[in-house]
Amino acid sequence: MLFSANLGFLFRDRPLPEAVSAARRHGFDAVECHWPYDTPAEELRTALIDADFRMQGLNTRPGDVAAGEFGLAALPGAVDRARAAIDEAIAYAAAIGAGNVHVMAGRSDGGIAAEDTFRANLDHACRAAAERGLSILIEPINLRDVAGYHLSRAEHAAEIITALGHANLKMMFDCYHLQIMQGDLTRLFEKHAAMVGHVQIAAVPDRGEPDAGELNYPDLLAAILRAGFTAPVGAEYKPRSGDTEAGLGWLPAFRKIGDLA
Repeated sequence: MLFSANLGFLFRDRPLPEAVSAARRHGFDAVECHWPYDTPAEELRTALIDADFRMQGLNTRPGDVAAGEFGLAALPGAVDRARAAIDEAIAYAAAIGAGNVHVMAGRSDGGIAAEDTFRANLDHACRAAAERGLSILIEPINLRDVAGYHLSRAEHAAEIITALGHANLKMMFDCYHLQIMQGDLTRLFEKHAAMVGHVQIAAVPDRGEPDAGELNYPDLLAAILRAGFTAPVGAEYKPRSGDTEAGLGWLPAFRKIGDLA
């Protein structure tokens, strides 16, 4: 099985281009990130080429985090900022050869105006991304970690994807968030497999390395493989010791998941 190092949490003790190289040296198959915008796109693209890696995806900017924002796309009063963030993310992703842009919904009151705004911004994102050959991801995020997040259940994401009808709009299936919100992840993934554009893993409940906690990832990931998902799975966890390298003991065994030899 293939794995992508999420550089928002892993190898954070070095600049982003060096983190790409470190992920290659330690056995990952790809990388992904949160907000790479402080690194010039050309520098990151060069690092990716040197490592023979593809950047799986990146996020739109979260907005004013100090003011409580965690995404902009479902905020009725922030359409201009949301679309600027979307356009920026798409341009950056295209410049580095990334595959996906995760459009962050943000916190909302859950009302009709927020939902209509989110869908209109996603329509804009999908049309702009299609011109660059990119996909747009939406991610259900658990309400324990991010209270009030507009999108928190797989069914809501599926409803939006179906309603908008863009072939390049997919669901980010983050096992950590969805286990907290819904559980029964094997059946949940099988139900929505055709809509899934990316999978992420971390232990539950502490979001540490995936070889501990309440989820049996070897069984779950084998089921995800059987359901047809073969792209690199995102390792989006927070190293328990704070040292990425010290916690990579899980990776060799997990890479053998699905190996029929």
